[in-house]
Amino acid sequence: MTTTERWELGGDLSVARIGYGSMKLTGWPRGERPDRDTSLGILRRAVELGVNHIDTSNYYARDGVSANELIREALHPYPDDLVIVTKVGALVEGPDISLPEARKTGLTPDNLRRGVEANLSSLGLDRMDVVNLRMGDIGAADTASLAGPLEALLALREEGLIRHIGVSNISADEFAEARKIAPIACVQNLYNLAQRDDDPLVDACAEAGVAFVPFFPVGGFQPVTAEHLETVAARHGATTPQVALAWLLARSPNILLIPGTGSLAHLEENIAAGTLELTAEDLAELG
Repeated sequence: MTTTERWELGGDLSVARIGYGSMKLTGWPRGERPDRDTSLGILRRAVELGVNHIDTSNYYARDGVSANELIREALHPYPDDLVIVTKVGALVEGPDISLPEARKTGLTPDNLRRGVEANLSSLGLDRMDVVNLRMGDIGAADTASLAGPLEALLALREEGLIRHIGVSNISADEFAEARKIAPIACVQNLYNLAQRDDDPLVDACAEAGVAFVPFFPVGGFQPVTAEHLETVAARHGATTPQVALAWLLARSPNILLIPGTGSLAHLEENIAAGTLELTAEDLAELG
């Protein structure tokens, strides 16, 4: 059911282009969440269907439900080819999301280490495959430099706690800056059919051989709406989220998908999008 296309993440981790994002398993930072058995079943079914790239974070925890602990319970001992990607940044703990920017202190070396170690502990790992450095919202007042945090992650990589480093929520200029400081395996930014400000960055990543991993690939808290989306979906007998995912796969070969869901049926629909081949006419209509 899953796409057979793959990408060498960081140059040495072969991942299927459709992965899974775990945030919705906890309902963090807001929203409903599935019950525990459903969450465990979703994770196991994803791997059965060929998913070997799971996106998570120690932030994803609410009311005693932690994405990392669910992943560990469902899948540990992990398959040899499973790639788990996490993120650290201005938040130290998930509840810090509600703090004013000035009180989000996670970008210090000590707190970045704390974040990486918390992910390792909760996942039952000795080394993270990829750690994304998540910066502040683009265009917001947060103008923290990438240099110090990336250097802190490089030190953790030297210790063997991290295999590859990625960056998240960054601009094209910050991507160029980051590549001067550290080898960058991936960029994780908001991007989908209806929100395409990062078109130039997608292309810059492709040229550099860097994966681009869009979060909210089908719109996140608000479903993607785009002209002709329903028309194309009807033509293929597909859902509009499937077309949105297929469009991303067609957009550039370096795009890796991590759609999240708390529904087993939606998981299977998302993965089935890998077999949906959009025609030149479809792509022209979608723009």
